Amino acid sequence: MVSISFKIFLLVTFFLAACISGAAQADASMRSPSDRKPNEYETKSLKDMLTKQRLLKEKKDHEELLKRGEEALILSEQLENAFEQTNNVSDVDKRKLLELEKVVTKIRKELGGDEIDDEDASTISDQSKPSTLKDAFTYLQSSTEKLVDELRKTTRFSISVVAIQSSNTVLKLVRFLRLRR
Repeated sequence: MVSISFKIFLLVTFFLAACISGAAQADASMRSPSDRKPNEYETKSLKDMLTKQRLLKEKKDHEELLKRGEEALILSEQLENAFEQTNNVSDVDKRKLLELEKVVTKIRKELGGDEIDDEDASTISDQSKPSTLKDAFTYLQSSTEKLVDELRKTTRFSISVVAIQSSNTVLKLVRFLRLRR
């Protein structure tokens, strides 16, 4: 038979082993995530996934920028055609001018352009300033075409200064036409 002192010895040994094991697990769980050795596969796949998502978002944003450019072009064509037919700016045309202003403002913001300053009046040169409403709508159309052409030349990795200047020109023309009575 096993003596009682041997049974107590085994019981104490198991108890100490359990305490030491629990303390080691508690210590491991209390470490910060940076102290733990990361699983290389998990880290690499997470980085790859985040990179892929970022690239897809950049591609989507660029496609939306091009769609906004097309929308601005359609609006400017509609405005020019409406003015040629009626020789007047109707309430519908004013709403389209407001919509065109919003679209071009979004384009300029996505390109990284700032608000238009009074000092930035150099985008419309003196010889190209329209003298009549018809000239203004024609110039609006040509400026919007220039903006869209520049947008098509850009990639999602580039910024076009010419596109920002073109957007500023279009915005100035839209604001002039919209606020004109």
